[in-house]
Amino acid sequence: MAKVKSVFVCNECGYESPKWMGKCSACGAWNSFFEQKVSNDPNSKGGPKRKVCAEALNKFVGKENARTKTGFDELDRVLGGGLVKGSLVLLGGEPGIGKSTLILQLCNKVKGEGKVLYVSGEESAEQIKLRADRLEINNDDIFFLGETDIDLIEENITSIMPKLVIIDSIQTMYSDDITSAAGSVSQVREITSRIMKMCKQKEITTIIIGHVTKDGNIAGPRVLEHMVDTVLYLEGERYFSYRILRSVKNRFGSTNEIGMFEMENLGMKEIIDPSSVLISEREDNPTGAVVVASMEGTRPILIELQALCSQSVFGLPRRTANGIDYNKLTLLIAVLEKKAGFMLGNQDVYLNIVGGIKVNEPALDLGIILAAASSFKNKSIPQGVVVMGEVGLTRRSKKYKSN
Repeated sequence: MAKVKSVFVCNECGYESPKWMGKCSACGAWNSFFEQKVSNDPNSKGGPKRKVCAEALNKFVGKENARTKTGFDELDRVLGGGLVKGSLVLLGGEPGIGKSTLILQLCNKVKGEGKVLYVSGEESAEQIKLRADRLEINNDDIFFLGETDIDLIEENITSIMPKLVIIDSIQTMYSDDITSAAGSVSQVREITSRIMKMCKQKEITTIIIGHVTKDGNIAGPRVLEHMVDTVLYLEGERYFSYRILRSVKNRFGSTNEIGMFEMENLGMKEIIDPSSVLISEREDNPTGAVVVASMEGTRPILIELQALCSQSVFGLPRRTANGIDYNKLTLLIAVLEKKAGFMLGNQDVYLNIVGGIKVNEPALDLGIILAAASSFKNKSIPQGVVVMGEVGLTRRSKKYKSN
């Protein structure tokens, strides 16, 4: 008879311990251990081990991956040309950013490619139907399953045999083989492993929607991102209309590309030329504004930076950055003060990227400095000028004049 023993697993980092501990010795989290039953029955681990032999790599023949167009050129760009047959894609983003909306539109765009199974553990069929009616979804091949038990989900996938499966979301799914709660490290790891095995064996393309933590990372164990083939993040300010889809892992394409969308009444609308949208309202030439070029993937994007310098009424001046790293703004202000002689020690400095997007491009450094200097000196930068360049900390141009 197989023996069953208990192992305690940390919900934050996945550290295993033979006994319960109040504080995890690996990550330092408090009260994060959950009990997990482990069986030593060989049948529960797939039966007896099979014998395998290594072969020379040159004997294998590489095959081109079959791709399915999503109907969104921007999404195809991020994926590397489309959805790969039998791949496992993880989509993460903040609540209300538009993940479910984008995926539901994708289900409608692939009309004619085969059956689609939409599994939701968060919303009922009536809620999904209301969203589908608002988005004008009319694909008769979309099937809905409101279930969180992975065993029942696998049974439906086997009976329907869809071409595309949507899991919304992975943190709500559970398996009876694991005693911990849904969304824990053990449950997420087990569910993802079973979904991955199923989609690879049956060559079913699967998209998993994942929650994110307050730090912006996908909730659950880090191994989740290692197991899937592609990891996508949908970014953007919730109260702005623009969204950026960014790939941080892609086994079938580049991770440098981004896709840009705009949230409208009828769902996500792709933006083929982001530059024309982000600087479309730049008609006048105000002080503190400059157009910068950011390289996102294989295409440059023009972005408008706005800076405002005002006399501080408190002893400690404020520094506020929206769309870029706060530490970068303070560093570049220090460069302006030290190398260019701008006395900003009594000035509040505010910086904003128009459109509510976030950019980490080093080439924005020069634009940030020029925008702050333009606002401080109350002098406009000539219209039609595009600025790009990284700013160092030690060199100063001999031709530069602060006035």
